[in-house]
Amino acid sequence: MPRILVAGTADTKGEELAYLAQLVCDAGGTPILVDLGIGQATIPVDVSNSAVAKGFSEALDLLGSDDRGAAVTAMGKAFASYCASQSGYDAAIGIGGGGGTSMVSEGFRTLPIGFPKLIVSTMASGNVAPYVDINDIGMIYSVTDFAGLNRLSRTILRNAAFAIVGMAKAAKSEVGSKPAIGLSMFGVTTPCVTSVVDRLKNNYDCLVFHATGSGGRAMDKLVDSGMIGRLIDVTTTEIADELCGGVLSAGPDRLGSVARMGIPYVGSVGACDMVNFGPAETVPTKFKDRLFYHHNPQVTLMRTTAEECAAIGRFIGDKLNACSGPVHILIPEGGVSMLDAPGQPFHNPEANSALFDAIEQTFKPKSDTVFERLPLHINAPEFADAIVRAFEKQMK
Repeated sequence: MPRILVAGTADTKGEELAYLAQLVCDAGGTPILVDLGIGQATIPVDVSNSAVAKGFSEALDLLGSDDRGAAVTAMGKAFASYCASQSGYDAAIGIGGGGGTSMVSEGFRTLPIGFPKLIVSTMASGNVAPYVDINDIGMIYSVTDFAGLNRLSRTILRNAAFAIVGMAKAAKSEVGSKPAIGLSMFGVTTPCVTSVVDRLKNNYDCLVFHATGSGGRAMDKLVDSGMIGRLIDVTTTEIADELCGGVLSAGPDRLGSVARMGIPYVGSVGACDMVNFGPAETVPTKFKDRLFYHHNPQVTLMRTTAEECAAIGRFIGDKLNACSGPVHILIPEGGVSMLDAPGQPFHNPEANSALFDAIEQTFKPKSDTVFERLPLHINAPEFADAIVRAFEKQMK
């Protein structure tokens, strides 16, 4: 029987938590009820709030406090510490309103990608990004508030309980044994990445991430977790957004996981010719005189300048210098995206040269690192061939 972590505030949601735990048992699981409440539990629990709070000393001090905001924040951190230190569960489910969802989700975000996790929440019909972030947390809208059980809440909690037990049982099945590769792709580098995947998919499990900020962070998280052991990072455009104020940044730690884990890395500069913004009216006024391409009503692209490209190149070079594993960076001198080619709106050889030169000047060659310029466009079939050759050479 799978062991299911059942989390919530046993001081204010005791009736619902006890009912959920019984439903998990009815579905064929073993519920372990973990209390995240600030006050005295109203039902028996398996892991007390004080046991959880030991993971963050400030939380212990705030149990029973009238400062609910501070207590919820501290208990969220304590639950994150608790979840990160546990290995005896097969799945996790939680319930909550605003505060409860914040605490439960902070803990669940520390759990590995692929580990079943589900939250029934009053917040699930709105913007769930702060709770889910880059994790595979499932959220179910509770419809009614958690203020005692009713015909709707009983049905929804029952569905959730049977769902999480089903997930836990399914997670035990074999999901594939081929080595995993992480690849980064944007619409304007799709031909290149698709071609690389076609060449490698028979022998490797190719996990392609959309380079939209969250995609790069998810890829890095999987590298840090050990789930991905090698990268073909064709599309490093998120770095352009990080340095130039775009909306699709993956943060300053982009490429940090490669250095930490020492994995083999094959990379390029896909879509570093552009910075992403939302609708045209949302572009900061300081950029009003720049070159734009209106991709669609929701996406406005701005061409990076030579100065910005040089900064991007230095960022990439510095990050790769910190890597202990083999590194092969390939430079497409014919253009870095669909929009960067002769006759296309972002074609700018001067800016590209600044990007390429900055990487080359910053990059420190070692016995297992390669900097390679190719007179090809990034979406040329021959460039994909070169990426595959570089990858296969590292695998020998």
